[in-house]
Amino acid sequence: MKWSVEYYETKNGKMPAYEFINNLPVKLRAKAFKELELLEEFGPKIKMPYSRHIKEGLHELRIKHASDIARVFNFFFVGEKIILTNVFIKKTQKIPKKEIEKALQYKIDYEERFSG
Repeated sequence: MKWSVEYYETKNGKMPAYEFINNLPVKLRAKAFKELELLEEFGPKIKMPYSRHIKEGLHELRIKHASDIARVFNFFFVGEKIILTNVFIKKTQKIPKKEIEKALQYKIDYEERFSG
């Protein structure tokens, strides 16, 4: 079974993860698409060093190229969907709380709009 990756879209039509990924430097963007293919192939079975659970069903896909490190927040949804919420460039050991909170808000918004 193959999962499908979709980009979260805000109510006003913005797609934060899509916009961020498409503005990454070329080599990091290429690596991101390669890692997204792995995510599609393995879904929730993907583990470290590629992905890990953060909290409340939120996961991060870890993308590294040279000294650049990006994190793509995502969650799994009914119908073998993987929803990409937002992305950030990691500069410190800890994930910024505001990035996690933003991802959780996007997840809640998506679930409210598309469940049932």
